Amino acid sequence: MDGPRRIAAICTIYHPCSHADAIVTKFLKGMSTDEACHAPEVEIAALYIDHVLENDIGLELARHHGVPVYPSIRRALHAGTGRLAVDGVLLVGEHGDYPWNERGRHMYPRRYFFEQIAGVMAESGRVVPVFNDKHFAYDFADARWMWDRARQLGIPLMAGSCLPLAWLNPWFMPALGTPLQGALALGYGGIEAYGYHTLETLQCMVERRPGGESGVVAVQCLEGNEVWAARERGEWPGDLGEAAWNAIDSRPSGRMEDLAQRPAVFLIEHADGLRSTALMLDEGVHQWSYAARLDDQIRATEFFLQPDGPGANFGYLCRNIQRFFQTGVAPYRADRTLLATGVIDAAMNSRYEGHRRLETPWLDLSYVPLTELPERPRGPRPCGASLARDAPDLLLPWRT
Repeated sequence: MDGPRRIAAICTIYHPCSHADAIVTKFLKGMSTDEACHAPEVEIAALYIDHVLENDIGLELARHHGVPVYPSIRRALHAGTGRLAVDGVLLVGEHGDYPWNERGRHMYPRRYFFEQIAGVMAESGRVVPVFNDKHFAYDFADARWMWDRARQLGIPLMAGSCLPLAWLNPWFMPALGTPLQGALALGYGGIEAYGYHTLETLQCMVERRPGGESGVVAVQCLEGNEVWAARERGEWPGDLGEAAWNAIDSRPSGRMEDLAQRPAVFLIEHADGLRSTALMLDEGVHQWSYAARLDDQIRATEFFLQPDGPGANFGYLCRNIQRFFQTGVAPYRADRTLLATGVIDAAMNSRYEGHRRLETPWLDLSYVPLTELPERPRGPRPCGASLARDAPDLLLPWRT
């Protein structure tokens, strides 16, 4: 085809340091990685913002870059015509003025957005790749509907967050098929939004075990003192928790159980017998980490993201999204996101229903990860162009 591929950005909200800013802005200004500041190779041709509040920056960015803003998703995908007129869709349904339901779920309209995107493709008789930021939906039934609808129409899907593209300190990426005896990811922050990040940190590693992912048969969420009581009962491995804690370079002195005021843990039972753990600490750490038992030895690594705003970790994510738009082939399986969506849904339901163990026969989602790693950092910390936080602005002449 002639010229760069034309992309529609469909966003819930667009304020500084929102996910729309972290992703869409990089497709306008440029994408920094350790290696270089990269000019975008695709074009944002249309923008839809579900609501514009006082701190919006999307409208001004669109004006500056000559991007039309449309009042509906359908019109954005039509991009000034009467049919689908873009070559890819960025669905960024994170942040915004939406309610939480009684189960503590932030009710982002991702399924509603995707229904309209799929509808435009169905009526146009043509499909284009869709990237879905973070998990598919706050309710697994909605996520499964999105998955099934995409497969029905043949829509190429990529999804997830930047956690699987973090800097690893030290480098630790087990070869596919490496036997795994236990695994734990440690995270922090809000139990749903950051719990998903912690699950994705966990899943991008445990899926590399022999046979790939086998699915999940049960999930339980525990909170408060029960987190540490479950450790003493042997329900999650304390030695892996300590290894993951010690892998975080910026951790404060002291014991994590003394520092955490509102800890939570997700206990995950996989169909092949693996038991994995997502441990959430609300105080003391501001990074993620992972620890695993391999051949009776413990290996641990920190998943490091740049602090203070949407840094180059999103640059690597956008580079992979861009390649997806150009080829129609995702750099990793969207099955990972579907399973992680189901696990966070089950964990939140377990929490709401008295922290009970919840059997999950609907999460019989087996898959084998791709053999080739995505474009990602290989060093322990951001370096080079990743440290030039204003470097993307130097690329503005590319589209002025």
